[in-house]
Amino acid sequence: MILPQLTWRMLRGASFRTLWKLGLNCGLANVRAIRRFNKGLKAGEVFPPFLFLSITNKCNLHCQGCWVAVDAPKTELSLDELATIIAAARKRKCRFFGILGGEPLLHEGLLDLFGRHRDCTFQLFTNGTLITPEIAKQLRALANVTPLISIEGGASVSDIRRGGSDVLERSLAGLENCVREKLFTGVATSLCKSNLDELCSEAWLDELIRRGALYAWYYLYRPAGAEPHVELALDADEITRARRFIVEQRCKKPIMIVDSYWDAKGRALCPAATGISHHVSPAGFIEPCPPIQFARDHIHDNDDDLAKTLTESKFLADFRRFAAEQTRGCVLLDCPDKLADFLDDHDARDTSLRGATTDDLRALPLLPCHHIPGEEIPEKHWMYRFAKKHWFFGFGAYG
Repeated sequence: MILPQLTWRMLRGASFRTLWKLGLNCGLANVRAIRRFNKGLKAGEVFPPFLFLSITNKCNLHCQGCWVAVDAPKTELSLDELATIIAAARKRKCRFFGILGGEPLLHEGLLDLFGRHRDCTFQLFTNGTLITPEIAKQLRALANVTPLISIEGGASVSDIRRGGSDVLERSLAGLENCVREKLFTGVATSLCKSNLDELCSEAWLDELIRRGALYAWYYLYRPAGAEPHVELALDADEITRARRFIVEQRCKKPIMIVDSYWDAKGRALCPAATGISHHVSPAGFIEPCPPIQFARDHIHDNDDDLAKTLTESKFLADFRRFAAEQTRGCVLLDCPDKLADFLDDHDARDTSLRGATTDDLRALPLLPCHHIPGEEIPEKHWMYRFAKKHWFFGFGAYG
């Protein structure tokens, strides 16, 4: 009976225009994008159906383990650059984009970006502290944005994790403003040792439901950046516990629970290894994924022909092959030393804005990731099994 309850919450919690656009762009258009992606794979071409765009490096917080150089000089993708990226993706049937930062709301052109591309839907990755009632009203008028507000623990943990003061209270105020305007609003959490007990719990999901959130997205903490804080990374038992919790709560709670790490059978996945997603940095470099800040390709290569750059990139193709051969999990956690060798062999450029080197990767210890052979936990709910089987699986990356 969870699906009827979830459907009822969505119908009551989000405006009709928001749901309509989300259904078109994250539903029907996604199906077309995945089909186009699979067609391209057979022809040896990979254009990711999901692009993540970090539009600025500026942020009002300083999170532990963040890979973004928030103290570096301001670096942003311009509206014209973003328009070129989106136009290229639209030709490949893609109409759903992840917008990241830094904090995207510090990009002065953010609302213009959403307004220029009303036939697309944008998932706004934000800490929520800058979502005022006025901003929420503008987002409702646009009806093509789903805010995903990051919350990293209770009051004291949030301040430590996020490097600010009263962060939880300010983030929850942003959540309240979004819910009041009937936006399709979610809450994201990077699971780590300091928040696992509190946020990977039924009590927390009940609180999100009470506050009107329509989906929760759980990530696994990946140490990165200038201060990686490896002590926060989960161990294998904790990762298995998190996976079991996600699968079980999908059958119990009327809230969508999203992950991007496991297929329908519970086998580990790397989105970058499958080719389903890649990342564009604030400086326009095309990276395998957000925390791996090395690249050989740029959005202005090939006379701004992004489709040509992505589909013909030897670096990205080699990375997908390398990652899939090393592990079904995360190469940043499973084998950072081999990743460093791969990047050196390909003469990949540091794109971190902080002067990173592959020696930073070699300094990381080997850490457990979500690939734990023998501990696979298949999806129990038919809806998630169906979605993952048809829209988010290995795409042949693992043989």
